[in-house]
Amino acid sequence: MMAVVEQSGTASSGLRGGFRRVEGSLRPRLRDFRAWWTRSLASWLPARLRDLFGLSPQRLLLRRSGSGLELSLWRGEGVRLLADVPMPEPASGEGDPLAALLSPRMAEVPRWLVLPASAVLRRRLTLPAAAGERLREVLGFEIDRQTPFTTAEVSYDARVLGHRGDDQLEAELVVVPKARLDAALEGLGPLAPTLVGVDAADATGEPLGVNLMGGAQRRRRDDPWRRRNAVMLLVAAAALSAGMWQMLANREAAAEVFAQQVDEAVRQARAASLQKRQLVDLVEGGAFLQATRAGRPTMVEVMDELARRLPDGTYLEKLSVEGDRVLLIGLSNEASALVGRLQGSPLWTSPALAGALQPDPRTRMDRFTLTATLTTASTAVTDARGGTATAEAADAAGAR
Repeated sequence: MMAVVEQSGTASSGLRGGFRRVEGSLRPRLRDFRAWWTRSLASWLPARLRDLFGLSPQRLLLRRSGSGLELSLWRGEGVRLLADVPMPEPASGEGDPLAALLSPRMAEVPRWLVLPASAVLRRRLTLPAAAGERLREVLGFEIDRQTPFTTAEVSYDARVLGHRGDDQLEAELVVVPKARLDAALEGLGPLAPTLVGVDAADATGEPLGVNLMGGAQRRRRDDPWRRRNAVMLLVAAAALSAGMWQMLANREAAAEVFAQQVDEAVRQARAASLQKRQLVDLVEGGAFLQATRAGRPTMVEVMDELARRLPDGTYLEKLSVEGDRVLLIGLSNEASALVGRLQGSPLWTSPALAGALQPDPRTRMDRFTLTATLTTASTAVTDARGGTATAEAADAAGAR
């Protein structure tokens, strides 16, 4: 057995100088942050959902226990013992030797062989932070200095233990002789080809989290969720595209509805403006008519005034008022005196005969046609102004 030796060491100054140019790179920290962020988001989901979507890291750990085999399940938070089974026989036939003992889902979990803590040699080293990008390659140069073996005689891996400030990190080199590793794999018999990696246990029996299997021996296990994840990714991309297209269609429909509402509002505004204009015209026309009617005498007043001014021997055949013009047609035995009788009325002005008098042999009267101009408010104002001016002119003449 090889004892586990843990000691602190310092990488050579030559390696420090070689990594000064890339010192301070953020790539390892970004990778660690992405892993931490993924684990943190997955921790909010129930265990069944994490298992369903493949978010829970799982490993089926195989340990030699005497003549049997100990099966444990590792899920990141700890190791749970599943069962102790006898070692499968070398001539057990083709296929998975554990297929009859495991459920179909458990049979798809990656399998790892866990070596005892006494089978590996561990060295703790302090390296520049930039070495974290190629930690395994860097520590490969330290095998000759830190272990009694050469690089060709061992299988090794490295892991980061922590950081010291911004420019240094704590790393650990884990080494196992190839002869011991081959013997452990040979002892598994038909289970060796099903392994994904080889880990080692620490002093408490927990896996270290390294892979000591050589590059040529490492078996790349297909992820059973790869196709499902690809299908889910395509479905998510299609759903995202459909959602964006639907959002665009909704915006276009909303824009069309808004444009229709604007057109309807404009049409209603134009109709309201037209109705307002018509109403204003009606009001103004009504006010004009009312003012016109208020400024001129009514027909009853005109007829009453004519009845008082015309003599008894006068008969009217026609009385019409067209605008401001009054037309009288009739017979009178005093036709020549009618103009004088109609003058001075406040209801009309400028009475005059239209044409010559025509004697009527049947009634022995004269037929006359007489016109006058109705007095309106504007005419009254003009007449009032003219009368005032005449009075002022008469006063001025008297003063002379």
